[in-house]
Amino acid sequence: MGTRLTMQAMPNPERTTPLCATLGARLGAGFFALMTLGVLTTAAWLSPSNAGHGTHTQLGLDACAWAVWFDKPCPSCGMTTSFAHAGEGHWAKSATTQPFALLLVIGSAAVFWGSLVQAATGAKVGHAFMGMLRPRVFLAFGALAAGAWIYKIVTW
Repeated sequence: MGTRLTMQAMPNPERTTPLCATLGARLGAGFFALMTLGVLTTAAWLSPSNAGHGTHTQLGLDACAWAVWFDKPCPSCGMTTSFAHAGEGHWAKSATTQPFALLLVIGSAAVFWGSLVQAATGAKVGHAFMGMLRPRVFLAFGALAAGAWIYKIVTW
């Protein structure tokens, strides 16, 4: 005779981590949510510079010494301006100002929402992205940042 299967809740012996984040992880996620919200809110508050760089001076910071000394853009040139364009909803202008910064804006928004969900509900949202933290991902991000810097030099 055949074997009859029954629907029984069987524990998963491979699960070693709890489904809900610890209080410390939730507090850490809340911290990340507040920090990224601060960055995104500040970016939305700033008025983007028409020059494509220099928006950071509205925060009381000095002009970029690299640009002053070498008359060339620094590796992060235009990032604050790009964030400010994105904060106003001008995504294309953000991308043409500093392409890598637009990726950082999108990443910051994802970190904000993921952190907020984890802090509020205890869902382990961050674990879904832990697999992405591999050397090749960091190398790809480095290459993209270098490419954006070259783009900024060409369009200076």
